[in-house]
Amino acid sequence: MDVDAYLKRIGYEGSRQPTGKTLRQLHRAHLFTVPFENLDIPLGHRIVISRPAFYDKVVRRRRGGFCYELNGLFGWLLEQLGFSVSLLSSRVFGGAQPGPEFDHLVLLIELEERWIADVGFGNLFLEPLRLDTEEADTQQGSLYRFIKSNTGKVLQRRQTSDWEPQYLVSLIPHRLEDFSDMCHYQQTSPDSNFTRKAVCSLATPKGRITLSNNRLIVTIGEQREERLVENEAEYRALMRTHFGITLGEAAQVDKLMHPIRLAQDAQSMEK
Repeated sequence: MDVDAYLKRIGYEGSRQPTGKTLRQLHRAHLFTVPFENLDIPLGHRIVISRPAFYDKVVRRRRGGFCYELNGLFGWLLEQLGFSVSLLSSRVFGGAQPGPEFDHLVLLIELEERWIADVGFGNLFLEPLRLDTEEADTQQGSLYRFIKSNTGKVLQRRQTSDWEPQYLVSLIPHRLEDFSDMCHYQQTSPDSNFTRKAVCSLATPKGRITLSNNRLIVTIGEQREERLVENEAEYRALMRTHFGITLGEAAQVDKLMHPIRLAQDAQSMEK
């Protein structure tokens, strides 16, 4: 890994010492510059579990990615800077019950305290969270905390009056390749959220900006504006302007704007 090139990609010029302050600053810088996106899936480009592939995509080609890519790569950067990093499996809640193991990848960082870092979930916390306390942390108007469960720790978020579970973290360290089967599932199964829509989303200092299919969604504080994207030319321009992503001429933008057949296309990738 070229650490200098990675830090330049995320616009980071601060300390490289493996401290809590450095971790927080790197985490924020990553979320403000590298989008959470699944564009390769509707475009028919297979995502493989490979650190060099993640680096090439995010740093050299200035793309984003989803959890396995973004947290897999960020964890590698942190290791290069001297942090103690473990890869943990998380089960995302889609209701009252969490999903399967390896549904999501998060990072355990061990300093004086244990921290959870996550630059690959989309709309969540901007700075790492302490794992071993149930004291709530306030970030961008939301409260976050971890509570104990029989099999790990549950991340909860409170935006209004109720605490809502986000994911269940297992505290057993894993190898990156342990996430390969679920990575394959996420991009091929018609039951996966990632085969049902195309999304590109980036945190901003005041909120978030997202392209979800043919909708542009801008959130500033508690204000949310949403509008339709009129055509492919506008979609490409928005992708360049807000996310720094240039889609090649061969990219089938209609699959990103109107992914009606994403699940069927994903199934065909298995054949």
